Amino acid sequence: MNSKTFLLAAGVVPGLAACSAVTPMPMPVPEALRPGPGATLALSASARGVQIYECRGSQWSLVAPQAGLFDATGRTIGTHGAGPHWQASDGSRVVGSVTARADAPVADAIPWLLLAARPGGETPTAAGLLMGITQIQRVNTAGGSAPAGTCPTAGQTLRVPYSADYHFYKSQS
Repeated sequence: MNSKTFLLAAGVVPGLAACSAVTPMPMPVPEALRPGPGATLALSASARGVQIYECRGSQWSLVAPQAGLFDATGRTIGTHGAGPHWQASDGSRVVGSVTARADAPVADAIPWLLLAARPGGETPTAAGLLMGITQIQRVNTAGGSAPAGTCPTAGQTLRVPYSADYHFYKSQS
């Protein structure tokens, strides 16, 4: 290797290392948000979308989430929307109700949640990706919080981008 090649390599390699992505360590889930005994993880999905807020009185109020659900390869596997509900591409659907919440460890992120889940379709199917889901955990949230302070005009809506990881659990009992 001549001196020019060595100097080029010495300058490029550290530069490439500085450009490589660093995956952050996942934050520990608070005890209150852990699923109950006998629950087993059935599915994990990432969500990307918006939290929709409406100006009611002088405050921003959550109307609904609107997001796509994606598997580990980035393939769309369903949607998340008002109710709240989660619907898989196969038509299976669950509706959730919050049982526990914790502040997100990241500023301006929506809270982490544990939700009880029940079938949410008008005619539940005997099979499907979300069939039998009893609990849903929302963690690793980014964004989605309503703006601080008062809102300017009653009835105005605002769409705030967010992302989260959803873990879907089934009970063994």
